[in-house]
Amino acid sequence: MAQRLGVKQQTVGKWRGRFVAQRLDGLLDAPRPGQPRKISDAKIEEVLAMTLERRPKQATHWSTRLMAKASGLNQTAVLRIWRAFGLQPHRAETFKLSTDPLFIDKVRDIVGLYLAPPTHAVVLCVDEKSQIQALDRTQPLLPLSFGVPERRSHDYVRYGTTTLFAALDLATGKVIGELHRRHRSSEFLKFLRTIEQSVPAQLDIHLVMDNYGTHKSPTVKAWFARHRRYHLHFTPTSGSWLNLVERWFAILSQRQIKRGSHRSTLELERAIRNFLDLHNQDPKPFVWHKSADEIIESVGRFCTRINESVH
Repeated sequence: MAQRLGVKQQTVGKWRGRFVAQRLDGLLDAPRPGQPRKISDAKIEEVLAMTLERRPKQATHWSTRLMAKASGLNQTAVLRIWRAFGLQPHRAETFKLSTDPLFIDKVRDIVGLYLAPPTHAVVLCVDEKSQIQALDRTQPLLPLSFGVPERRSHDYVRYGTTTLFAALDLATGKVIGELHRRHRSSEFLKFLRTIEQSVPAQLDIHLVMDNYGTHKSPTVKAWFARHRRYHLHFTPTSGSWLNLVERWFAILSQRQIKRGSHRSTLELERAIRNFLDLHNQDPKPFVWHKSADEIIESVGRFCTRINESVH
């Protein structure tokens, strides 16, 4: 029995002996040493109900101090209860559900493209990161030191903006990038011509894009009509998370833009080009794991939770 349960033989012997002596009562936990429990189950239920169903009169959410005052417990007890049940009233997150009537069809189309890419073709996730600001702090940065994080002034000076047009290759992870000062269909057409020159002529091109007006202007539609090897896959409305290039944009922001200081737009563009070159020297593709059915089921569960909270 010890070998089967992965415990010591003494453990098996102890519980068998307690069962023989006291039957089922011997399987209950023996009284533990220390101070007896003071907070009853009813009190814990009251705290949980107040946290989930009510709001304090003087605030939008509960804090440990407010809950302690309302429940008659101390802050430490409130905090232990919240931690035990995974409640964090101080935190709030955002969400956005797509209202696209073709949401399911578009999810199946794009996820199917990710999980089973077509042969003799390249899949490119295309988007623009617009209004990237060239910012510099008003005072010099204080560098990282032992026990002291990097510090910077809260205010800054703007030196202009730029837009990065990017196409992420699903198979290789390489990114075709191009910077422009404006964000119009004419700039997007220039970027499409760059893609046309970068991809071998014998391959079809599948583009995953969002529904921004620049991607659907008459001149862009006419260009696609003349270039028959392009196949367009549009993400659902409010569904940019389906476009893998957004994940690459997040890495760019985290590693280069967010904490960077640039005294001109040219300096910002130089830093972005350098990041792009270094990335393409050792690219790593993003791997999509969730199936379309799993995504749709997850969205369905979330909608059910919203309806239950409203009612």
